[in-house]
Amino acid sequence: MVTVPAPPTQVGAAIPAHTPHAVSVMFPTWQDNVYYEEGDSRVTSKMECGYPRFFIHPFIQKLCTRLVQKFGKPTESGMLLPSRKVAERCRTFMKQYYTPAHDRVGLIRIAQCEIAPLESSCELQPVPMFIVLFPSDAFPVAKQFWQHTGDIISSRLAEYCLRIMDQNESTSTVASTTAAAVADIESSIKPKHGAGRYGRKTAATSPPPPSASFPTKSKQQQKDAASVAPEDEEDADQHFYVEERYGRNLPVEYSGRAKRALKRRIAGVLTEAEQTNHALASGTVTEKDLEHQRQRKGDRGIKGLSEDDVYLFPSGMSAIFHAYRMTALIGDATRRSVCFGFPYTDTLKILQKFGAGCHFYGMGEDENIDELEALLQSGERILSLFCELPSNPLLKSPNIKRLRQLADAYGFFIVVDETIGNFSNVGVLEWADMVVSSLTKVFSGDSNVMGGSMVLNPNRRHYQALVSALASDYEDLVWGEDAVFMERNSRNFRTRSKIINANTEALCDLLSTHPKVVHVYYPKYTTKENYLAVKNADGGYGGLFSMMLRGEKQAAQFYDHLKCAKGPSLGTNFTLASPYTILAHYTELDWASQFGVERHLIRVSVGLEDRDQLLTLFKNALDAVTDDDNIETE
Repeated sequence: MVTVPAPPTQVGAAIPAHTPHAVSVMFPTWQDNVYYEEGDSRVTSKMECGYPRFFIHPFIQKLCTRLVQKFGKPTESGMLLPSRKVAERCRTFMKQYYTPAHDRVGLIRIAQCEIAPLESSCELQPVPMFIVLFPSDAFPVAKQFWQHTGDIISSRLAEYCLRIMDQNESTSTVASTTAAAVADIESSIKPKHGAGRYGRKTAATSPPPPSASFPTKSKQQQKDAASVAPEDEEDADQHFYVEERYGRNLPVEYSGRAKRALKRRIAGVLTEAEQTNHALASGTVTEKDLEHQRQRKGDRGIKGLSEDDVYLFPSGMSAIFHAYRMTALIGDATRRSVCFGFPYTDTLKILQKFGAGCHFYGMGEDENIDELEALLQSGERILSLFCELPSNPLLKSPNIKRLRQLADAYGFFIVVDETIGNFSNVGVLEWADMVVSSLTKVFSGDSNVMGGSMVLNPNRRHYQALVSALASDYEDLVWGEDAVFMERNSRNFRTRSKIINANTEALCDLLSTHPKVVHVYYPKYTTKENYLAVKNADGGYGGLFSMMLRGEKQAAQFYDHLKCAKGPSLGTNFTLASPYTILAHYTELDWASQFGVERHLIRVSVGLEDRDQLLTLFKNALDAVTDDDNIETE
C-alpha cells in the first residue's frame, strides 16, 4: 500500500514536501493562485518549484545562468534544450513570434557545448548541452516554446550537469585545465573565459544515460539543493540519499532496461510478474520476444502491438507535439487540423501555432460531429483530429467510434490523449492512429518525475508511414535517471488506479447530491454513453473530476478550507485540488466560459487516502461555505 504524505501548508512549498524534483507546488488559498498568475512576489518569491513546463526549475535556472554568462552577451538570456533539433525548432518559433527577429540576422543564436568532467577517471559521463541565446525581452516567446512543445530538459539532468561543473571548479583550483572548443552552430560564438570545465564540442543530439554510481554532493551542490527547498544540511543529504540511493530504484546504469520495461508496460504486453522481473533482468530483446508480443492481444486488446510501437518523451505535451509533427510530415501540412472538445490548453496552442491552424469544436458533443461532417462533405479536407477521452477539465468523452468512421471516410489521422482515462480504465487505441499520454500523472503517481508516451496502432492504414517517419525523426530525449524513477513509480500503477477509481466514485456520489454543489463533472455523469463505449470491463471512471459551487466567493471559501494538497498537476497518489480556470486560462477567462469552463470551476484529482477520511475532508470544507455573496476573499 502506498503511503500518502501529509500535504505541506506553506505557499510555494514543493508537493510532495521536501522533494527536490517535485512537479507541483502548494497554493493554499484561492488568492494565492491569482497572485501567481499576476506574477505577485507574495507568491512567486516563495516558490521552491512548480509544474516544470510553466515554472523553470531552480536547478535549470542555475545551469542556464552559468552558461549564458559563459557564452552570451550581457543583454541576452537563454533557454536550455535537450538536442540540436529542438534548439533549431525553438529558434524557428522565436523568429516567427518575436517581431524584432525579422529585422536583424543572428539575433537568435544557438550555442552547443559539452559539459564533461576534467578528470578522465571520473565516473560522471559527458553531457551535450544546447542553449538558444536571444535578447532578454524575447524570453516570454522562448518560454512559450518550452511550455507548448514540452521538449524540456529534466531538473535531474541540470542537477547532474551542475555536479560535473562543481567538481571541475574544485579540480581547476589545484590543477591547470586545457581549453576546449565551444562552437556556435551558426555564429561561431566564442566563450568569454577558458572553457575547460565545460568540456568538448560534441555532435550528439541527446544526452547519454548517466553512470550507475553517484558521487557525494559537494558543498556547492548542497547549497543549490537548499536554495530549492529550505532545510538544513543534514536534511538535504538525507533527501539526496532517499532520492538516489534507497528503495526500489534500479542503478542508473539500467536506464536502458528501465525504458524497455516502461514501453512493455505501456503497450500492455507483459504480465505483472514479467514487468518487475524478466523485463528488467533481461538486457536484450530478441525478435522471438517481439513476435510473441505481436501474436497476443495483451492488456490493450490490440493484436500486433509490441513495445516497438511505444515511444517515450520528456513530457506528455512533448508526445502530443510530436504526434502532430508526425501527421504533418506524412500528410498534407497545408491542411488544418481539428481540436475536438475543450482540451488542456497547450494542445490547442500547438495546433494553432505550429501548423496551418485548426478548426476548434470546443463543446465536443455530437452536434459538433454533425458540423464537422458537414464541413468535410463541403469539400474541406483536414490533416488530423486531436481529442481527449475524457477531457480535461470537463470530463466529456467524444463519440470516438463515429469520429473514426469520418476519419476512415476522409483520410485524416485521429490522435487521442488518454491521460485522464488512462489505459487501465479505457481502451481507445483501437479507434485511434496514435494514443498519447502524460506519464507524469497517475502512471507515475509520485509527483517527482516528468514523462510522456506515444503508442501507434499497428492495424491502421497510416501505421507504416508513421513508423518510417519516426525512424528518421524520433529522438530519445528522456534522461536516464528520470526513466529509472518512472519505472519504479509505475510498477503498481494498475493497483493504485483501482483504489483511486473507487475513492473518486464515492466522493463524486457524495458531492453530486450535496445542496451546496451546483454541478459535478465526472464520466459517470457526463456523456456517460460515450465513455462506457470504450470503458474496459474491469475499468472505472478515473480519478479526476471538476465541481462548481454557486459562485467564486463560495468556491474560494471551499478551496481555502479544503485540507489537502492544492496546486497544479493531477494523477498524484495524494488528493490535489486547483482552481483550474484561474491557473490555465487567467488571460482568457471570458473565452473559456463560452465552453462551460467557468472562472470558479474547481478541479480535483483524487488520491489514495483512506476513503472515510477523504469524504470527511470534503464535507468539512463544504460546511465552511456560506451563501453570503458579500464575503471578501483575500
